[in-house]
Amino acid sequence: MECSAESGGTDYHLSGPQFSNLLGAVYRHGNLSFSKDGNSVISPVGNRVSVFDLKNNKSETLPVSTNKNITSVGLSPDGNLAILVDEDGAAVLVSLVTRAVLYHHHFHKPVHSVSFSPDGRKFVVTKENVVLMYHAPGKNREFNAFVLDKSYYGPYDETTCIDWTDDSKCFAVGSKDMSTWIFGAERWANLIYYSLGGHRDIIVGCFFEKDSLDLYTVSQDGTLCVWESDAELEDLRKGSRYLERKKMEEERKRRAEEEAHDDNEEDCDVVELGEDGEPRGEVIKGSADSPQEVEGIKNVRFKQKSKHFFSTEGICGNLTAAAFHKDMHILVTGFASGAFHLHELPEFNLIHSLSISDQRISAIVMNPTGDWIGFGCSGLGQLLVWEWQSESYVFKQQGHFNNMASLAYSPDGQYLATGGDDGKVKVWNTTSGLCFVTFTEHTSSVTNVTFTNSGFVVVSASMDGTVRAFDLHRYRNFRTMTSPRPTQFSSLAVDVSGELVCAGAQDSFEIFLWSMQTGRLLEVLSGHEGPVSCLCFSPVQSVLASASWDKTVRLWEMLDSWQTREILRLTSDGLTVTYRPDGQELAVATLDGEITFWNPQEATQTGSIIGRHDLQMGRKETDKITAKQSAKGKAFTSLCYSADGESLLAGGRSKFVCIYNIKEQILMKKFEISCNMSLDAMEEFLDRRKMTEFGSLALVDEGAGDGDGVHLTLPGVKRGDMSSRHFKPEIRVTSLRFSPTGRSWAAASTEGLLIYSLDASLVFDPYDLDMDITPTSIRRQLKKKEWASAIVLAFRLNETSLISEVLEAVPYDQVAVVSSSLPDVYVEKLLNFVASSLEKSRHLQFYLTWAQNLLTLHGQKLKSRSTTMLPTIQQLLKSLQKHHDDLSKLCDWNIYTIRYAKALSKQRGMKRTVEDSLSEEGDGSEIMGSEDEEEEEEEDMMSEPILLA
Repeated sequence: MECSAESGGTDYHLSGPQFSNLLGAVYRHGNLSFSKDGNSVISPVGNRVSVFDLKNNKSETLPVSTNKNITSVGLSPDGNLAILVDEDGAAVLVSLVTRAVLYHHHFHKPVHSVSFSPDGRKFVVTKENVVLMYHAPGKNREFNAFVLDKSYYGPYDETTCIDWTDDSKCFAVGSKDMSTWIFGAERWANLIYYSLGGHRDIIVGCFFEKDSLDLYTVSQDGTLCVWESDAELEDLRKGSRYLERKKMEEERKRRAEEEAHDDNEEDCDVVELGEDGEPRGEVIKGSADSPQEVEGIKNVRFKQKSKHFFSTEGICGNLTAAAFHKDMHILVTGFASGAFHLHELPEFNLIHSLSISDQRISAIVMNPTGDWIGFGCSGLGQLLVWEWQSESYVFKQQGHFNNMASLAYSPDGQYLATGGDDGKVKVWNTTSGLCFVTFTEHTSSVTNVTFTNSGFVVVSASMDGTVRAFDLHRYRNFRTMTSPRPTQFSSLAVDVSGELVCAGAQDSFEIFLWSMQTGRLLEVLSGHEGPVSCLCFSPVQSVLASASWDKTVRLWEMLDSWQTREILRLTSDGLTVTYRPDGQELAVATLDGEITFWNPQEATQTGSIIGRHDLQMGRKETDKITAKQSAKGKAFTSLCYSADGESLLAGGRSKFVCIYNIKEQILMKKFEISCNMSLDAMEEFLDRRKMTEFGSLALVDEGAGDGDGVHLTLPGVKRGDMSSRHFKPEIRVTSLRFSPTGRSWAAASTEGLLIYSLDASLVFDPYDLDMDITPTSIRRQLKKKEWASAIVLAFRLNETSLISEVLEAVPYDQVAVVSSSLPDVYVEKLLNFVASSLEKSRHLQFYLTWAQNLLTLHGQKLKSRSTTMLPTIQQLLKSLQKHHDDLSKLCDWNIYTIRYAKALSKQRGMKRTVEDSLSEEGDGSEIMGSEDEEEEEEEDMMSEPILLA
C-alpha cells in the first residue's frame, strides 16, 4: 500500500495489507506452552499460533499457518524454535525470533505430542504406537533439518505423553494401553527399555522427579502411581556393541536349545531401513518382559512406592490433563467437569481445588518459575492463566464459541465490537488484541453491532427481539428497545448524531425507529415486501438506506416526514448496502453476485461490478455438484468502503475477500482469509481419495466416542449444539469493516476476527527519488542545520528510521519555523508520519508540538482536502486517546506521590528564597552550611520509597 502525494489517498496494490493479528479466538485444540522467560503463553488457534504477552498485556498471531488445525506444539529449551504439527502429521519448523518458516516435514501419520530434550540436542515425536527420536535442528545450515536418530517400539496402542529426565539421558512415554515405557536416549547397558503397569485406564501424564529416575504416572480414571528407581542418573552406563552382540548370541543359543524351530524375534536389533523409504537409524523394540542383564552390569529396576486416587475427593468426570513442576513438586490435574487440583508430591497433599469452567479442561501447562498455571478449554475456546499462590487470574480470555456474526470499529479505530451466535457482545482493544468487556444480556444470536459517533456506546440487535445499548464507561446495558410485538431483528443502524436507532425485522418486513435518549419507539416504517437485510445511515445527511429481499433499496427521509424519499430498483434480492464515507455514493450487493453503485441524490445507477466469479466458492465434502456450479448461486454478503472511498472490500461465503477499485471497476487483489483444510468448502475440486462406491467418506461418522467430539443432541442442527459428531465448519466471511485510520481492515470469519494492516517498514517505497538523495547527503544537510531541506530529502527517500532521525534532530524551538516552510505535499506526509509515530514514541510533547504546528499553520489548506486527510486525523486522535488513557491511569495511581512532590518543590522554592535573602546579609560559611543541610535533606528524601505504577 502506498500513499499518492497528489491526492493524499491510499492506493491498494499487490504489496498491500498483510495479515496482522487474529482476534476473537484464543485457544482451539492442542497443547499450551510458556515462553522461556515465562511471561508469554503460546497457544494454537486453528491452523495458526498466537502468542499472549502477559507482562505487557498484548497478543500477537504469528504470520505462519499450516494446512490443517494444529494439534501439538514443541518448543525448544532456548525458546528460539517451535515445531508445529497439524492433524495429518505435517510439521513446520518455525523461528520465533524472525517469525519465519525454516523447514517442512511430513510424519505421514497423526502426531500426538512433540518434546525437545532439556539440552536441546534432540526431540521426540510420538506417532501411533511408535516413538521417533530426531536430532534437533542446530545452527548449522542443513539440507535436512530433521535427522532421525532412533525409533522405539514398545506400546501396543497410541502414545499419549512424553517427559524427559533433567540430563536428557532418558525419557518416558505414556500410552493408551495403560502402560508407561522408559527408554534410554542413548545406548545404556543397564537401561534399554522398561515397562510399567499398575493402571486401569489411559495414561494422561508421566513425569520424572527432578534429577532422578523416580517417576509419577497419572491415568484417566484419576489414579496416581509413584515409582521409585533403584539407581540414580549417574549410575547409567554406556553399552558396548560387543556385550550386546554376546548377549544376542547367547539368547539365540538358549532359544535353539529349548525350541525345535529357530525364532528370529530379538529384543534389540539394528535396522537401517524404515517405512516410506526413509533411513530409520536404530530401531529399539521392547517387549513386556525386562531385557536380560549383561554379565557384570545390573539393570535399572523400578518398584511402585505408593498409589493415590483422586476419585476419593468427589471429583466428577475423567482426569483429562496434567502438568508437573519439578522444582516445586506441584502436580496440577484437570478434569472433564472443569475442576482442577493442586497437589504436593510425593506426599500427595492437596493444596487447593477449584472449578474454572463448566467444560472439559483440554490442556495444562506451568511456567518455568511455577507461579502461573495455563489452562485451555477447547469446548468454549477459553484460555486462562491462574496464579495459584494468590488465587487470582493473571489472564482470562474467551472467544465466541459459535460463529462471529458482525463487527464494528469505534470512530477512533481503537476498539472493535463483535457479536456472535452465542448471544454475546465483546469489545476488543485493537492495540493489545485482547477483549476487555463482554456483555451477555442477549438471549439469542446477535445479528449486528455498531458504535455511536461518540465511541462510548455500543448498540446491538439480536434475534431475541431486542436492541440493546451498552455504556463503555460503566460497562452496563443502559437501554433496551423492543417492538410492540415480538420480532427478530436482522439489521441495525445508528445515525450520525447517535439519537436515532433503526432495526430491520426479518419476519414482519418493517423498520423500527427508536430514540436513544428515551428508548421510546418513535415510528414503524412500512413499505418493504420482503425481509429487511441491511440498514445504513448516510454519514452527512439524515437519510436511511434499507436493502430488502423484495429487490429494492429504499431511501427514507429521517429529518421531518419519515417517508420514502426514493426507491432504487435492483435486478435481484438486496443483501447489503453501504454509503461511501463522504455520503455521495451508495453500493449495493445483490443475490445474483452483482455490486451496483448509485448516486443517492439523483437516484441513478453510476456503475456495476459482476463479482460472482471473483468470489470463487469452494466445494463442500458432501456436495454433489462442482464448485463452479455451486458458485452460481452465491453472492457477496458484506461490503465496506475504504477510509478514502476509492476502494471497496467485498466478502461472502468464500475464503476470499475481494478489493475493487471503484473508479476503474476492476478487481485489484484477492485476500485469502484462510488456507485451513480442516474447514469445509475450501477445496475447489473433489478429492477422489475420499470417494468410494457408496459415496464420500466425509459422510462417515468418525468422531464417535472421542473425548474431543461433539455430543449428539438434535438431528440436522448445524449451529449451537452442533449435532454432527464429525463437524467441519464452513469457511465464510460474515462481516467486513475498514478502520477509520485507513491503516487496517478487519474481517469476521469462521477462523475468528482477522485484522489486515499495512507494514510499511519492510517495503522500500521512495517518492520522487534521484541519484543525489542518499542517507549521507541527508545527514550533511542536518550538519548544516538545513532542517526543512533535510526533512524533504528524508521523505523522498522514505526510510522510516531516517525520517525519525531527522525529525528528532530538529531543535524544539525551531519546530514552528520548519513547519511553516514545508511544501504542501510534505505537510500531509509529515502529519501522517507524526500520527503513526506518536502511537509508539516516548517523545510525546515533541511530536505533539509538530502536530499542533502543522495543523495550526496549514489548517485551511488541509481542510480543503478533508476527505483524503480524514484517515490521518483519525489515526492522530486514536494515538492521543491511547496516551490520554494510559497517563490518566498512571496519574490516578500516583496522585498522592504527585501531591507530595508538588508540595516539596514549593517548600524548596520558599527555602531557596529565604536563603538567597540571607546570603546577601551573611557570610559564605552560612551559605555553605545551608547547602550542606539541603543536600542531607535530598539524601533523606531519596532514601524514602516512592510507589510508582
